[in-house]
Amino acid sequence: MSLLTHLLACLFGMGSWVSINGLWVELPLLVPQVPEGWYLPSYLSVLIQMANVGPLFVTLMHRFRPRVLNETMVIYVIICLGTVASFLLGFFWKETSTVAGTPHSVALFILTFFLAAVDCTSSVTFLPFMMHLKPQYLTTYFIGEGVSGLLPAVVALFQGVGIVQCLNSSQPLNPNLTSSNSSDLQAEYQPANFSVEVFFFFLSLVGLLAVLLLNYHPAVAKDYTNSQDSQDQNSAKETYQKHKRWDEQKPMIDLNTPTNHKRRSSFGKGTYSWMQVLYIFGILCWINALTNVVLPSVQSYSCMPYGNKAYHLSATMAAVSNPLACFIAMFLPVRSLLLMGGLTLFGSGIGAFIMGMAVLSPCPLLVNETSGGVVIVFSWIFFILSLSYVKVIIGLILRDEGHSALVWCGAVVQLGSLLGAVTMFPLVSVFGFFSSGDPCNTKCS
Repeated sequence: MSLLTHLLACLFGMGSWVSINGLWVELPLLVPQVPEGWYLPSYLSVLIQMANVGPLFVTLMHRFRPRVLNETMVIYVIICLGTVASFLLGFFWKETSTVAGTPHSVALFILTFFLAAVDCTSSVTFLPFMMHLKPQYLTTYFIGEGVSGLLPAVVALFQGVGIVQCLNSSQPLNPNLTSSNSSDLQAEYQPANFSVEVFFFFLSLVGLLAVLLLNYHPAVAKDYTNSQDSQDQNSAKETYQKHKRWDEQKPMIDLNTPTNHKRRSSFGKGTYSWMQVLYIFGILCWINALTNVVLPSVQSYSCMPYGNKAYHLSATMAAVSNPLACFIAMFLPVRSLLLMGGLTLFGSGIGAFIMGMAVLSPCPLLVNETSGGVVIVFSWIFFILSLSYVKVIIGLILRDEGHSALVWCGAVVQLGSLLGAVTMFPLVSVFGFFSSGDPCNTKCS
């Protein structure tokens, strides 16, 4: 295996969602300068889900008009579109237009829609493209996909996004005169070390160079699996590994049913029954709804009552946990469906705890205790760690089933995100079901 190809596969995966993830981490800098204020995340959520027309179109074309779309050309088009949209965002994100007598960030919305269309469509194009490389590089791709959330978070950390200073709301201009009567503190975000424009220009280049090198660098050519000999060798090797490590490779739902008595499906290579296929895709849809939309939409509600430090630690460590889970899966690729279900239940249970703390905001459990912040940070770490590992294992299983299986994998990922958004948007933005905690004032008994 080539270290360079691993690096490029990682960069390729990182380019899948880095633009939208970067947009989210910049919210503390965007919100004070746009007319929508803190309603901006709600608008962005709707736009991102509307952008699912991209993967829907690709999936339908793959199903009804196979071989009409050139997969590599589609990847080039969407990456170039994403690069241009991110570059233009650096110039026009503050521009406003009047709609129905009210100023709105129309340019920001339009460019966000194109960025989201690119990132959503990457789910049904980037994964199938990885079929051109050896199976080992798929896990590296998932590591890169995890880094797509970590990289913007690290850059934003150096940028100084979200640093809050608590000021006395009635503090006089003369610092030598203090007010002893007022105890209310007002949160004020500090200026960034570099501008939003520089941040967007940096993100606009991520992914474009990787896909060019992945296609044309001579060192990568030997890692392609186009020849029949290579495919036969890989197939023989996979068969050997399945027999050698049956405890890792055998799909386990019903241990008492002999394999040759199971009714196989026509999905992929027919390795799994239809019940197992539905089981795999059901879990995939569920965990992507939780990790992509449902829990991230309430992260501030679950963490902010414990303080600004707990919020930023949970966001940063959750971003680290994703690629860490992919790295673990590289050395422990256990494909047991039974383990998959167990980890899903474990991660979902932690997610239920996090959701409970968000519902109780601004006064969740242990809100005035240091242990409360520690618990919520570790909850986010183990939530992302367990479900990200399940994502990678499902990706490896579907990669073994062929190109079509990976296309459907990307489609189900987007379906899960869509269902999560449809569920959470009215709860958060319409009915106001959650209440924010103040990072400077905690008023819980």
